[in-house]
Parts: sequence; structure tokens; C-alpha cells
Amino acid sequence: MESKGEDDLGEVVEPSSSSIAEKMGTATSIRSSPTPIAGTPIEADVANSGLPSPNDDMSMEVPSDVFKFEKENGRTYHGFRPGTYHFPNDPTETDRLDFQFEILKYCFSNRNYFAPLKNPERILDIGTGTGQWAIEIADEFPSAEVQATDLSPIQPSSVPVNVQFFIDDAAEEDWAVPPAYFDFIHSRVLVGCFENFGVIVQRAFHYLKPGGHMESQEMMSKPHCDDGTMLSNWPFLEWSRYIDDAAEQTGRPLRIANKLRGWYEAAGFVDVQEKMLKIPMNPWPKDRHLKNLGRMQEQNIVSGLGGLSMAYFSRVLGWSKNEIEVYLVDVRRSISDRDVHAYHKVFVVWGRKPFDHEVKGKQAEPPSSEFTFQAPGPSTQPTATM
Repeated sequence: MESKGEDDLGEVVEPSSSSIAEKMGTATSIRSSPTPIAGTPIEADVANSGLPSPNDDMSMEVPSDVFKFEKENGRTYHGFRPGTYHFPNDPTETDRLDFQFEILKYCFSNRNYFAPLKNPERILDIGTGTGQWAIEIADEFPSAEVQATDLSPIQPSSVPVNVQFFIDDAAEEDWAVPPAYFDFIHSRVLVGCFENFGVIVQRAFHYLKPGGHMESQEMMSKPHCDDGTMLSNWPFLEWSRYIDDAAEQTGRPLRIANKLRGWYEAAGFVDVQEKMLKIPMNPWPKDRHLKNLGRMQEQNIVSGLGGLSMAYFSRVLGWSKNEIEVYLVDVRRSISDRDVHAYHKVFVVWGRKPFDHEVKGKQAEPPSSEFTFQAPGPSTQPTATM
């Protein structure tokens, strides 16, 4: 493959700090059965198989250089700590992120969290993206102080008064608050963000009050199938192998969802719960709820595939922009193939920091950047040292 070479590499774009894409609408009122959990097969709609026809239906104060987005291959990327996150931050991507928020909410039967919260006073959202989760949680708990962090200033300026957005990196050892400060810490879809997400869980434990909760919601990058209709040469499956390999080469893996529970338990959380749900790749299921969920997921992945691919394939794998665009033609087409009954696994894990009387000793310091974290159990993979 050719190197990425041409196409506006290194160009800097300075967008307006007030710009934010409008949220994409979704049919969240459609209800039937809930999203299936682990071990529950999804029944295919055999009458709707094959490829579809063309006619199928708060304020922020940040340094000015944070707004100097790097432009590469026609997309823009964060200016703060450039190169550490491989997905774009332009309006096309913020639209996709807003739609992704709606997909997960619909998947979760209109819930934003599963932890048993009781009037939390201080809430932290790690990697908030466009800030939709933080805004809704602030509306639900108007007396709570909600802090939300991200590498990109892509959040709206008109938000509830109890929300504050910060440009920050949770990979830092010091989170700029006292220990035992938050009542609830939330994260979702942080694949590819950190060298070792187990360290982030450990730090969150340090900054939670005893009795406080943490919850993570992550999607497996590799698609799954229960009935053998997803062949090994299916283009989207091949694409997922490429992007997984590229992420591993950067030292910031995508495959973290199935390791969350082990990380939580090793960090010291108690009452740890895990829920696994399925999001179909397209409207292949028979069930109305799942069919609509699959339609939403299909639209989101097809429209966002270029942004999800460009930096990994160009920076890491050495493909040119033209090679990437030609390759993605068949990948997009495969996503819409109703004969392939594929889905993504979504893992939701939450746990509680025990009270002092429940443990023999308290953890006095957050883990340092030298901390090597390894989750127990057969699913453990070699873990990077930050």
C-alpha cells in the first residue's frame, strides 16, 4: 500500500467554539421486546433478507489552541494531545456521535445508566463527546454537580446550569479533584482512547466516595453471529480485523468491553454487575424493536465508516486516501446484507466502592503511570504498561 503522503496532512483548522451539529432524529417511541441479553438468539426476518433496495425506508473556558483542529485526509481531529485519539471531531462525526447516543439509549430501553443511584451530588462523565449524556443526567439530577471531560471542545454552549465541560485527559494521574470526591463516574464507548483502561477504572475508584458507583458501557468492535450466516470473508468482519490490528499497533486497544468486569473487581469494586446486550448490524431481525435498532445501527455505521477508518488505515497501516475509499465500497455494501445475521455485543458493567468498614484498608494514592494492570480470568489479554 502507498503511504498517506498527500491530501492536506498537517493542515490546521480553527472552527468556531459555538459550532455543534444538530442531533439526528430517531424513532425511539417504537417498542416491542427489550434488547436480548447474552445467550438469547435473535430470530431473523426471512421475508426481509438480502440486500436492501434503493427505496428502503454550559459554558467552556479553554485555551485558544484547543480549537486548532488538525486536518487530515479531509477530516479534522482534536488539537489537544494530537494523535492520541484516532477518530475525527468534525460535524459529520458529531452527528454520528449524537445518533450513537440515541442508539444506546434505545438499546437500553430509554435508560442512561443501570447503577442504583440515589441522589448523587457529584457526577463525572469521562470522554463525554458531544455531551448528550452529561446534559440528560444533569436534567435528571438538577441538584447534582456534573463534570464532563473530553479532548475536543465539541459540546454545546447552551446546557443546564449544573453542567461543566472540561478539556482534559483521564489518562493523567491527577484528576484535579480531592480523593473520594464523586458519587458517580460514567464512561461509554471509549474504545481506542487509553493504553490501559484498567488503570482508568483504578483511578476512578480512588476518586469515588465510599458507597459511590462507577458504570462503563462499551461495544465490542468485532461483530458476532449465532447462526453461521457470517462467513470468515464477510467484508465488514475483515474490516474489523484491520482496525483491531491497527489499534493494537497504537497501543490503545479497541477490545475492552469483555474485560470490564475483571477490571472492576480487581480495582476493589463490590456488587459488580454485568449486562450484555445485542445490537443488530442492520434490520435483519424479525422482532420490531430489534429491527428498528438494527436500522439505526446500519445507518450510523455506514455513514460513519469513513471517519472510523481514515486515521487508522492511513496513519498506522499506511494506506492512501484513495485506497481506503475504494476498499470501503464493499464494506459498506456488506453492512446492509440482510442475509448476514451479525450483531455487536454491548457490555454494561457497574460496581460500588465499598465503605471503609467493608474493607481492611483504604487505598491512599491513585495508581501511577507505571502501574501495570491485569484482569483475572480466562479472558485476560497481555496488558500494556502506561
